[in-house]
Amino acid sequence: MNTPTVSVIMAAYNGAALLPETLASLQAQTFGDFELIVVDDRSPDATLALLHGWSDHRIRVIAAAENQGPVKTRNRAFAEARGRYIAALDQDDICLPDRFARQVAYLDANPDVVLVGSAAGTLCDGVTRPSTHEPVTTPLLVEWMMRIRNPLVWSSVMLRGDAARRLDPFTRPEILYAEDFDLYHRLAPFGRIARIDEELLLYRVHEGGASQRYHDTMIASATRVLAEAHRPALGDAAAGVADLLARHVMAGDPVPDRATLITLGQTIRSLQESFITERGAHADDLALIRWETARLWGRIGRAALRSGAIRIGDAIAARPDHMGLGYARADEIVLSRLIGGARGLRRAG
Repeated sequence: MNTPTVSVIMAAYNGAALLPETLASLQAQTFGDFELIVVDDRSPDATLALLHGWSDHRIRVIAAAENQGPVKTRNRAFAEARGRYIAALDQDDICLPDRFARQVAYLDANPDVVLVGSAAGTLCDGVTRPSTHEPVTTPLLVEWMMRIRNPLVWSSVMLRGDAARRLDPFTRPEILYAEDFDLYHRLAPFGRIARIDEELLLYRVHEGGASQRYHDTMIASATRVLAEAHRPALGDAAAGVADLLARHVMAGDPVPDRATLITLGQTIRSLQESFITERGAHADDLALIRWETARLWGRIGRAALRSGAIRIGDAIAARPDHMGLGYARADEIVLSRLIGGARGLRRAG
């Protein structure tokens, strides 16, 4: 049996309704030298039968002996992977036709890169929307963003198998719902992490998704990842910084008050300046880092205004240097203020 260039790894559970579209997107790839290893995690629906009935010799189906959850199930798929490159894919996401071709070419051309993701649009109730993440990236911008949030969509990722096989385990089960973010940090010592700024994936958003049902678990797991990342520089203060970032930057929870907004702004500014000094960013990278941090700050401020937790004067007073208003348009800020004011009146009524 020939070794494929790419091994696609997938955990499947109760996916019979959406798997056909995902599998069809793999069959439509312009790069065909891949295998799909999919482990069914004891689905009570028709997932396993559907997989066994799929007519493509490149698919390898494994039936788990017992239900173990998505992380251990994905690790089982990885253990069976033979490819030079490992492509991540969840059972409900859609690969666009050139995804594998573009990512294989990128990794072949950039041996210093250990993992590459891509921009990803969203798919909700049959409606596609473009990515709201950074339109332009560099590996240094991705590295900076990893200090404060997860900049990559898991199903868009392709990584080097030889580096991943040096990790044990592949993904840590105890970091549930942030295990991908954790993996990126654990792979970073082996090479750079990059993103292709072209939409090569549609990420499906639907009611009941894990990020909605397990919000608190994700925050706790992300806090652990960020605390481990910042502990060498921040020591005992890392845990508090990590919780602030996980809750209000990664999860997008609005800050509860002006004091928290000020603390968050000071934290991001301090981390950014330390990163720029440490990494010696060139002018283009520096401009991107400052611009995207400003965009992020704009979203944080608008979320707080919309929640009614702060007033527009608080947002202006709390903004750190180099962030302005996050380059938000004036009409966006006014609208956020009006929504927040209305919510405040409802709470007072």
